[in-house]
Amino acid sequence: MSEIDLEDLPGVGPTTADKLREAGYGTVESVATATTSDLAEAAELGESTAKKVILAARKMADIGGFKTGRDIMDKRKEIKKLQIRVPEFDDLMGGGLETQAITEVYGEFGSGKSQLVHQLAVNVQLPEELGGLDGSAIYIDTENTFRPERIEQMLAGLDGTGDADLGTLDEVLARIHVARAHSSDHQMLLIDTARELANELRTSDRPVRLFVIDSLTSLFRSEYAGRGTLAARQQKLNRHMHDLFKLIDEHNAVGLVTNQVMSNPAVLFGDPTKPIGGNIVGHTATFRLYLRKSKAGKRVARLVDSPNLPEGEAAFMLEQAGLKSC
Repeated sequence: MSEIDLEDLPGVGPTTADKLREAGYGTVESVATATTSDLAEAAELGESTAKKVILAARKMADIGGFKTGRDIMDKRKEIKKLQIRVPEFDDLMGGGLETQAITEVYGEFGSGKSQLVHQLAVNVQLPEELGGLDGSAIYIDTENTFRPERIEQMLAGLDGTGDADLGTLDEVLARIHVARAHSSDHQMLLIDTARELANELRTSDRPVRLFVIDSLTSLFRSEYAGRGTLAARQQKLNRHMHDLFKLIDEHNAVGLVTNQVMSNPAVLFGDPTKPIGGNIVGHTATFRLYLRKSKAGKRVARLVDSPNLPEGEAAFMLEQAGLKSC
């Protein structure tokens, strides 16, 4: 519905439309999925007017009502898969990471979370026939982990006909838009900035097809210490993840978040490692991947949760050239 202008909505004139676009609401869909209070604040509208605008947007964008299972099946035909280009790993994920879904990757330090993120920031730029999405990436960095040198190494490590279509290193790096978050509030605000940038690139030859947060919980964990702040932290995390979900849904993009872990001392047998964020993160993420170190430098990815795929594991290697088969 991106061809419908905001000015077509009843009660939205040029001035209000400009305010909405400045606040990141550049499409009818983004208005339709906004909350009344957020839209009222962004466009300086009364709450009753904002509610009418949202209802009108829902009708025009044809969202918000009930649909049949057949309609959902038709919509799922729009979903694309971003491949890791490690056959065993891609098979584990049903062919790759889905668009319109959030994939959470958690594991101890050194397990390969940020390496996977870097690899997919390169792979997303590949043509679809080579497992990419012909797109660009937006990368919210909370731990200062983004390294252009790794992008260079992974670009050199690509093999297969047509990989040269990505162009030079400078061109590849120009398609990865990185922002450093300095606080949890700043991290949440960067989602709005990401929406504006994605709207600008929507009609380009490389629209945004990958949104990364590395890591999702680091800043929340450091700022909200102790049980007394747990409720406030979880509430903010919940809103943050739902904002990301709306963003990837609007742009048919992959959502990829990394997560820190903690050790549960109550577990006497088996792996005591569990992700930060509790049920809020667990329920909002569509897919949950657990990465761990194995013997001989191998890494193992375990699919812990998925709405349609069985649990399983895949081994891979972390090499200078990127993620490779064992």
